[in-house]
Amino acid sequence: MKVITAPELAANQSSPLAQRVDVRSATEFAAGHIPGAVNIPMEQVESRLSDFSTTLPVVLICQSGTRAALVSDMLWQCRQDLRVLEGGTAAWAKAGLALVVNTKSRWSLERQVRLIAGLMVLFGVALGVILDVRWVYLSGFVGLGLTFAGLSDICPMGILLGKMPWNAARECKTPVPPISSDARAVQGSASL
Repeated sequence: MKVITAPELAANQSSPLAQRVDVRSATEFAAGHIPGAVNIPMEQVESRLSDFSTTLPVVLICQSGTRAALVSDMLWQCRQDLRVLEGGTAAWAKAGLALVVNTKSRWSLERQVRLIAGLMVLFGVALGVILDVRWVYLSGFVGLGLTFAGLSDICPMGILLGKMPWNAARECKTPVPPISSDARAVQGSASL
C-alpha cells in the first residue's frame, strides 16, 4: 500500500495530479471533507468503479486511513496507481488545512447514533441494576432498533437526528446573482 501525507496532497491542491476519493459515508463526508474530493462510500466502491478516473492516479481518503487502506486492498487487483491519505481527514485538519463542511455539526450521523444508542443501553442497564429490572427493556429496545437498522438499512434514530437543527445543511452565504432572461432561455432548452 502506498501512502501520501496531508502536506504532499495539499501541495497539489491548485493543480490536482490525482483524483481524491473519500470512502466515508455521505453524512461523514458532509461533516467535513477535503476540497475537491469525490464521495464514493466504501460499500459502493465495487459498483462505482466507472466513477474512478482512468487518467489520474487515485488518492483514497477516510477519517483516519483505515477504511481507505481496506479499499486500497480491495482495488489493488484493478489498479496499482492508488495512494492512501496517511491519517485521513483527521491528519489533514491537524495540519491546519481547510475542510469543506456542509452541515452545522461536525459529528457524522453515524457517530451521533452510536453515542445515543450507547447511552441508552448504558442507562437501561444501570437503572435496571439500581432501580428496577424493567429498565433493562430499554437496552433490549435499542438492540432491536440496531438490528432492524442493520437488516433493513433504515435507521429511525438516524432519520430523527438528521432533522435536528445542528444537522441542517449550511446556508449559502455568497449571494447568488439573478439569472438573466438569456440564461433562463438556455437553461430551458438544455432541460428539454
